[in-house]
Amino acid sequence: MKTKTLNILFAIALFSFVGCKSEKSKKESNIITETVEATAIPVTEENFAHAETARNYRNWAKLGANDSIIHMRKLPPRGKKAPTVQMNDDTFYSIVITEAVNGKVQFSIPETDVYMAVQVVTEGGHGQHYVVEAGDYDLPVETDFAFLIFRTGLEKGFDAAHIAQDKINTNMFKFGTYNIANYDFEEVEEWTARLTKETSGSVFAYTFPRTSKDITDRHQWNLENANGWGGSSPEVKVANLYTNSIILKGDKSYTTTFENPNSKYFTSITAYDTSRYLIEDVKNINSHSWTENEDGTVTISFNGGDSAINNINTHGQDFSFTMRYYGVSQKVMDGKITPEKTVEEIK
Repeated sequence: MKTKTLNILFAIALFSFVGCKSEKSKKESNIITETVEATAIPVTEENFAHAETARNYRNWAKLGANDSIIHMRKLPPRGKKAPTVQMNDDTFYSIVITEAVNGKVQFSIPETDVYMAVQVVTEGGHGQHYVVEAGDYDLPVETDFAFLIFRTGLEKGFDAAHIAQDKINTNMFKFGTYNIANYDFEEVEEWTARLTKETSGSVFAYTFPRTSKDITDRHQWNLENANGWGGSSPEVKVANLYTNSIILKGDKSYTTTFENPNSKYFTSITAYDTSRYLIEDVKNINSHSWTENEDGTVTISFNGGDSAINNINTHGQDFSFTMRYYGVSQKVMDGKITPEKTVEEIK
C-alpha cells in the first residue's frame, strides 16, 4: 500500500510540504512534468476547461498525487501557494490521480465519525460523481484518468479528521501512469485571470455539468473552471451548491441575513481575495458553530469588529465570499435563499 502524508505549510514557497519524498519519487514526478513536444498546445475557448484541469492535475502531481494518496493534514495555504483555486476551509483534502480500469474508477469511503465525501473529477474538469455514504464504489468515467477528491470534515476537530483520513483504503487505485497534456501553463494562468475578472462585478452561481454532454453554455463552463475548479454538481441532500458574491471593499463593513439553509450536512461562508484564493489569517464561518438570531435566521458580518455576530475579518483586503451548501436543500436549489444577493453595507 502506497500512502504518503504531506503537511502543507503556509509561509513557504509554492507547494512546499512537511516531510520529504524519496529521491525515486522526486524523479518520477520530474518525469511526469516533462513535455514531450517543443510546441505547447494553444489555449482556446473550446479547450480551456481541459487545460485548466491539466494545470490542476499538474499541480497535484508535483505534490505526489500521481504516485500515492496525498493527505492534507492542515487547512489549505493562503494565496497562490494553494494548488487549486478557491479551496474550501471546512474540510481536509486527500487527493488521488488514478487511471480508470475498464472505463471505471474504484474507491471506498470508510465508516467514520465525521463527514467524508468523494468527488470524481474527469480530465475534462467535470465532477462526474459525488458520493457521501460509506461503502465500496465502482463508477464509470468518461476519461482515461480521474482526480479523486476526498473531503474529510473538521466538525470534531483536526485529530478526528486525521483518524478518518487514515482509514481510506488506497489499494484500489492505479497510480503512476498519468501524463500531463502539453499546454502553455502561463497562458492557462492568463486565461484564468481574465475569466475570473469577468465575474468580479456580479453574483456568480456554479452549475458544474457532470459530463461533457451536459455542457449547454461553453463560456459559462469556462467561467466556472476559472473561478472554482473542482466544485461539485449540485444535488439535493447529496452534493453541494456554490455561489460567489460580488467583490466587496475591504475597508467597509457589511452584513447579510438569511433563512437557515438547512443543508443536510452543513453550510459555510468563506472569504477569498480578488483572485479567488484564501486570505491570510482569515477564518470562515459555518453552521457547525455559527450563532443564529432569535427568529432562526442567520446573520454573517464582514469587517464588523469583535462584537459583530458571526464576524469574518478580511484585514482590509478586498474580497468576495462563497456560500457552500454541503448536501444542498431544495429551497436553496430553488433560489429562495440567496445570502450573496442580500449584502448590506453598514454605514
